[in-house]
Amino acid sequence: MYWWRAQNPWFGRVFRTLVVLAFVLGGSSASGRWQHAEHPLSPLGAAWLAATVLTLLLVHRYPLPLFVLTAASAYAYYLSPEPGGPVILVPTIALFVLTRRKGPVVAGSTGAAVLVAAYVTHIVIAQTFAISAWALFAVVWMVAVIGIATAVRFQFAAVAARREQADEHRHRMAEQERLRIAREVHDVVAHSLAMINVQAGVAAHVADRRPEQAKEALLNIKAASASALNDLRATLAVLRSGENRAPAPSLAQVDELLDHARAAGLEVELHGEAGELPAPVDGAAYRILQESLTNVVRHADGAQRVEVRFERKPGTLVLTVRDDGRGTVQPTPGHGLRGMRERATALGGSVEASVTGQGFQVRAELPVEGEK
Repeated sequence: MYWWRAQNPWFGRVFRTLVVLAFVLGGSSASGRWQHAEHPLSPLGAAWLAATVLTLLLVHRYPLPLFVLTAASAYAYYLSPEPGGPVILVPTIALFVLTRRKGPVVAGSTGAAVLVAAYVTHIVIAQTFAISAWALFAVVWMVAVIGIATAVRFQFAAVAARREQADEHRHRMAEQERLRIAREVHDVVAHSLAMINVQAGVAAHVADRRPEQAKEALLNIKAASASALNDLRATLAVLRSGENRAPAPSLAQVDELLDHARAAGLEVELHGEAGELPAPVDGAAYRILQESLTNVVRHADGAQRVEVRFERKPGTLVLTVRDDGRGTVQPTPGHGLRGMRERATALGGSVEASVTGQGFQVRAELPVEGEK
């Protein structure tokens, strides 16, 4: 039942209209009995009131013309011999809806036009320009209804704006989380597969002539694949649980990372030390170094030597990875370079990738808070 009401807005409109109809008819009938017993509410008057109230079924779709229509109908009813009653409630509701839908300017100008038309009608019928207390009541009534409706309109607009901001914030957080997971999976898979690919090539090349070297390459493949599987399991555990319980990458594992590159046939030189770093900077530096070494293994033509340099400046860690690949050209930014830049930018740093005279270089500058 509640589901049907939520899916069908006409249920609420019909219910509210019937409540107003019962109130108006009951109030007008009671007013006829209390005022003059000889002038009770006639069937024509009851039909008049019912027709006026039933227009509220369409007031949400046509608020302006129905406000004018109900105001004119209520005014004419009060001028008739029929007993008074709460029919003023109908144009009140219509004016409220008009203000909510079109704003106070449209509602105010329309209401003013209705009052002017009512005053002109009064002059024609009563043959006088005098303004009665009922006219002052009508002005106060209209100002009050428009004021209340305007306050409600602003309140609903504020709630809608907060809801939109909350939705936008959730969407932005989900997008950031999606990009973070994409970077983590890319870094893990790309690095491990690059090492596996190189070692598999070595094993295939020397399998017949130097079986001991082929065995070593296969062991390296086994170690790299086991490491990749562990990282992927940790990432999937985070996705399933929603809690970031995966071990954070750290430059404390830099020796293991460099050993993977050496196992791929590269001569790796390490200069300087990263020192103590905040966890976010430590993890970002590790992933940037990992992706840089992966790119050397995958893309550097004939690279044999890689130089990794850490430099601490006041408030900044500078990481430089330079290779000696031949025929290096400016790369087209892919997932790897984009991921490195996103990691650095998230911390307020930067990553520059450029071709040097002897190969390719990645230079990352990451801010270290608390240092001057």
